[in-house]
Amino acid sequence: MLNALILLVVTIFGALLIWPRVADSRLWRATITPLASIIGSGFLVLGPILDVSYGGYAPIIMIGLCAVAYFFGSAIRYNIHDAETEPAPSKLLVRLETAASGVLAFAFIISVAYYLNLFGAFGVSLTQLNDHFHANLLTSAVFLLILFTGMTRGYTALERMEQVSVGLKLAIIAGLLFGLAVHFGDVANQNALHFDTPRVSGWAGLALMAGLIVTVQGFETSRYLGNTYDAPTRIRSMRLAQWIATGIYCVYIVLLTYAFDTDPNSLNETAIIDMMHVVAPILPLLLVVAALSAQFSAAIADTSGSGGLFAEATNGVVSEKLAYALLAGIGLLLTWTADIFEIISYASRAFALYYSLQATIAAIRAWRNNAKTYAIGFTVMAILGVAATIFGTPVE
Repeated sequence: MLNALILLVVTIFGALLIWPRVADSRLWRATITPLASIIGSGFLVLGPILDVSYGGYAPIIMIGLCAVAYFFGSAIRYNIHDAETEPAPSKLLVRLETAASGVLAFAFIISVAYYLNLFGAFGVSLTQLNDHFHANLLTSAVFLLILFTGMTRGYTALERMEQVSVGLKLAIIAGLLFGLAVHFGDVANQNALHFDTPRVSGWAGLALMAGLIVTVQGFETSRYLGNTYDAPTRIRSMRLAQWIATGIYCVYIVLLTYAFDTDPNSLNETAIIDMMHVVAPILPLLLVVAALSAQFSAAIADTSGSGGLFAEATNGVVSEKLAYALLAGIGLLLTWTADIFEIISYASRAFALYYSLQATIAAIRAWRNNAKTYAIGFTVMAILGVAATIFGTPVE
């Protein structure tokens, strides 16, 4: 019965997302890009990590992660707005923007490794080949496919490969939340909800939190949609995407934290699959479908973005095709030498540095606009970004 209800929720939600009044809304179209990026990759892996690491305090950590992301988003939104009113920025701001673009391109390289390693892990999770070796083989094959396509046919072909339904992913997440809510209610009726003791706390807890920033990134994509949407639309859509993602993440973590017993010894990138067997047999299959579509589309988007950013930041010295080769090479190296939690930490630190540069740019703009309160706030965020870059650690 629960399987049927979950499928019904997925169907209804999917139909709602393709309803013309929703799908054709300009604001929603602008929102869906950052929203899909924010909850596309980290959603499935983050729940078990927070549950095992922070125990009953996991929802608080989730709120903290979303708050940090929102404040970094505020700096980027300020830059979007100010760039419209200052079409000719100073040389310092131009250099900082160029540096930020370079850092973001490098962050994309690591994030693609993160996405495709999750793709490989989920791709073999329900098969008899469910081990790291075969997951790495699948990941490597997809890297080579992307490299071949990018080198031979370029950005346009990569962009066509990305045409998977974002609505499908969001609809499956709606079905997951429904199933978790039913399970949570059943556990509550049995008086079996529990509050686990955290395994990390203090400085170690903060360092781990810094190493998880990549799981809530993606909102910065609104910064680079200027050819499609005006500044006010990009600002509103980024803010809306972050609020929706925060709501989804927090509900998900609450439902997961207090109703499941997570074995620390079995924590891996696909732990959510084993946990969902308890809820409904249909959920693991749906989550694998969501994971594969999410990771592949995100990897293609960031591959394309990285190529363009490298070409722009180096004035064409590094071509897009050369950037694709660099991305594939580093990605393959990370796949076979680092585990997924280390890659998550590396990606988080790279994005933290990018956010720090964006906050620095916002602080300078705010100071020049005599908005001293904003300038101080953005300066604090810039320092926080540097700290996260230096001290962020992976899950152990």
